[in-house]
Amino acid sequence: QVQLVESGGGLVQAGGSLRLSCAASGRTFSSLSMGWFRQAPGKEREFAATISKGSNTYYGDSVKGRFTISRDNAKNTVYLQMDSLKPEDTAVYYCGARAGATSQQQSAYDYWGQGTQVTVSS
Repeated sequence: QVQLVESGGGLVQAGGSLRLSCAASGRTFSSLSMGWFRQAPGKEREFAATISKGSNTYYGDSVKGRFTISRDNAKNTVYLQMDSLKPEDTAVYYCGARAGATSQQQSAYDYWGQGTQVTVSS
């Protein structure tokens, strides 16, 4: 079993930055592929970024070039650095973990955090 706790969300103006963190426990963190997904009101959960066990990264088209995913295995934490934020980035951001290879499909993830709200004002 893996427990995930996100933090770092908040209210920011358009063009600003936020860094989300997701702390994991319950399993060797380095054995997990990690992902960030987001869900805006009235919309389906959307892939944002993922990082493999070997730190290969992949991004959704809507965040590519603005968001950066990284991991610190010593701290059992994955981060999502979000720059040049836009109002359309407003959503609840969820951290997911899976034991297999990294994936852009939310159905592939076995464990989820509770989410953290990000609101970008215009």
